[in-house]
Amino acid sequence: GDTVAVWGCGPVGQFAIRSAFMLGAERVIAIDHHDGRLELARQGGAEAFNFKEINVVETLRDLTAGIGPDSCIDAVGLEAHGMSPDNVIDFAKVQMKIGTDRPHALREAIMACRKGGTVSIPGVYGGLLDMVPMGAAFGKGLTFKMGQTHMHRYMRPLLERIEEGAIDPTFLISHRMKLSEAPQGYKMFKEHQNEVTKIVLTP
Repeated sequence: GDTVAVWGCGPVGQFAIRSAFMLGAERVIAIDHHDGRLELARQGGAEAFNFKEINVVETLRDLTAGIGPDSCIDAVGLEAHGMSPDNVIDFAKVQMKIGTDRPHALREAIMACRKGGTVSIPGVYGGLLDMVPMGAAFGKGLTFKMGQTHMHRYMRPLLERIEEGAIDPTFLISHRMKLSEAPQGYKMFKEHQNEVTKIVLTP
């Protein structure tokens, strides 16, 4: 019955959207700026918004009667995009080698989440984060969950759900290539994120 907001509609975000519904969410709101990925999120049942066209925090509050989502998922991580002042500062710090990560999505997730809600971070962070609103997180009593996926715990139940037909991960595959074409595949994924979601490499 919860409302879940997902930042980032890449592979991690797409699976987060579908997992949220599978685990009982009533509503999922997806945020990205690639139209192809936003459409894939809509196909998965999410309401999808281009962050370049809205104020994300205000929109999420409007969509939840001023309360905020019950859970916010940062599936973006350290390479958030955007032209907001904090993101421009982050980008400049990274370019000058005085910063490592751009946590804009995490900041928005904290500010948008309802009191007593949960912020989950499957998006990767690799270093030190500046200007994270910990005061707001503390005041709201937020729960944080983060880290790499515990594959030994989740692989078997996921495979069982695939065998049962409850999950079909092939929706995410946009390209199939030979293993020898891996460098080209990585280049495509980096440069054409609107068209490339997941590349399967085979020998």
